[in-house]
Amino acid sequence: MDSLVIVDAANVVGSVPDGWWRDRHGAAERLRDALGGYAAAGLPGLAGPPLEIVLVVEGAARAVASAGGVRVESARGSGDDRIVQLVADEGGGRDCLVVTADRELRRRVEALGARVTGPRAVRGGRDGA
Repeated sequence: MDSLVIVDAANVVGSVPDGWWRDRHGAAERLRDALGGYAAAGLPGLAGPPLEIVLVVEGAARAVASAGGVRVESARGSGDDRIVQLVADEGGGRDCLVVTADRELRRRVEALGARVTGPRAVRGGRDGA
């Protein structure tokens, strides 16, 4: 069974001060496109291939579409609540990794059995925090 990797788009995009706030939709699309390669290759040291990658978007990024091996889930309300729901609904019985630096979200998903890593895991470096 594939490992499930759920990415907190707002948190990961916001981890790099590259002007993302001027185009939140475009920043989420760039992240989605960058994540596509991990589906087949895996995340070294964190999750082996193949991976099911889910990018959770909210707010101005809600209209981002799934593409390139990345399923995009639009949160109707809180992105954190949607991530917790995905872990509860789809993470049971398989390896589930959530990518975020949000401490409260980390606590919530770890209580459901998910592992957590920081944004650098998908932004060019590893960050286990």
